[in-house]
Amino acid sequence: MRATLMYEAGDVRVEDVPDARLIEETDALVRVTRAGICGSDLWPYRVIEAVGAYVKTVKVGDFVVSPFLWSDGSCVFCQEGLPSSCLHGGRYGWGDVDGGQGEAVRVPQADGTLVVLPVSPDDALMPSLLTLADVMGTGHHAAVAARVGPGKTVAVVGDGAVGLCGVIASKRLGADRIILLGSNPERTALGKDFGATDVVHERGEEVVERVRELTEHGAHSVLECVGLSQAVETALAIARPGGAIGRVGVPEDDTTPTGVAFWKNALIAGGPAPVRAYIDELLPDVLEGRIEPGRVFDRTGSIEDVPDGYRAMNDREVLKFQIKP
Repeated sequence: MRATLMYEAGDVRVEDVPDARLIEETDALVRVTRAGICGSDLWPYRVIEAVGAYVKTVKVGDFVVSPFLWSDGSCVFCQEGLPSSCLHGGRYGWGDVDGGQGEAVRVPQADGTLVVLPVSPDDALMPSLLTLADVMGTGHHAAVAARVGPGKTVAVVGDGAVGLCGVIASKRLGADRIILLGSNPERTALGKDFGATDVVHERGEEVVERVRELTEHGAHSVLECVGLSQAVETALAIARPGGAIGRVGVPEDDTTPTGVAFWKNALIAGGPAPVRAYIDELLPDVLEGRIEPGRVFDRTGSIEDVPDGYRAMNDREVLKFQIKP
């Protein structure tokens, strides 16, 4: 089968690899019908072709979505709503588990991982449903970690797909004001469509001053959706005393200046999003058209186009690339 292989930074290829197959009795073999390119992870989207003897919740022919992490759904952390820390879970593309950007993939712990979708593979909702596998769930996680709610002023650091989905999540959770920090006109315009009430284009110290002008004391909730050190520092600077920061940007390094949060009595929370725990909550809003996170996809290509998709995203030519094998 054809699949994407990453040899090193900047060297992404599509090659013939051995067909995916069942290994454990808890596996499912699924044909990929949609996937997305993400800077840090994968979003597989699939039709089940075979299942192991112990798989009970999905069957051959089901159309399913999978988070970017697989989990058993039964360990102590899964039961506590944190499947991203599953004791028996893992990540696609590591060890003997296939990556998600190929024609098929083996899904470990299928019962705890896969969610059956009540639509067909060619449904118009596909792009938005695909975001539930990672980017929408991650934006939602940032909002939850930052304690977004009614009466809150929210600042979203980053106008990428996760940041824009963080805007959607903040509006959905009832925020009174949503300030989007970003410099790309097309992306911030989309953010306004999603519910941002203000856009701040400035950078560095100027962005901090501008947010303080808008909020007086800073934002109650800050969503850090980039991961670079400067983004983390900005998030800490614009949070009001007693506020909360939801970090979901994959860290550039581990040198977060937590002293700033200490003196503000500000909460820092977040991490790899437990998106499997959020799918059941977010799915009805997508199916009923209340949210449209699939609008973050601005280019679609085949598996053979994946290397160019990585290049285009790295060069910021596209916001998010969707793969249709």
